[in-house]
Amino acid sequence: MTKAVIFDTDGMVVITDMFSVKYCREFNVPYEIILPFFKNEFQPCLIGKADLKEQIKPYLEKWGWKQSVEDFLDYWFKAEHNVDQRVIGEIEKLKKSGIKCYLATNQEKYRTDYIKNQMGFSKVFDQVFSSAEIGYKKPQVEFFEKVMAEIGLKKDEVQFWDDTEKNVLGAKEFGLDARQYKNFDEFKTEMVNLISNLTKL
Repeated sequence: MTKAVIFDTDGMVVITDMFSVKYCREFNVPYEIILPFFKNEFQPCLIGKADLKEQIKPYLEKWGWKQSVEDFLDYWFKAEHNVDQRVIGEIEKLKKSGIKCYLATNQEKYRTDYIKNQMGFSKVFDQVFSSAEIGYKKPQVEFFEKVMAEIGLKKDEVQFWDDTEKNVLGAKEFGLDARQYKNFDEFKTEMVNLISNLTKL
């Protein structure tokens, strides 16, 4: 029986274009100039091994940003502050039915803090699991191991949702009931079925 559901952030609970693409469009910066940072220096930030503010600072002048690092991160995080309230509504229904709801996300520490506090996800979810705090990213086995150790449930009691196929495949290989999020309507149908099955027990 499903006792908990784990949700992804971007592309599921948060509706967003990739920030790098959006920035290039708004500031008329070639994507080729932005991409190396996200492929290289940004990656250690996602597992808490480097500080985003320090890593990104040398790039901002090349990217045409004339304000401070803090202003840049504020612009970035606000640009991606687009919560899908429909999904939040389904999460609230799950919680009322007694199902624990968790967020599992690949994030560096500053956006993790923004997600928890400014977006209010620390109140929406029973717990927020961030790669920056765990030290591993989805779909690494160690990420799932640490999350499951915190949740304290059996693998067959947990449903996992993510819009990224490799994360879903990794969760399946780990032994979770993993589903790929493709659109809200399909997801809502699955949640209705899940709650319906609970009420039959």
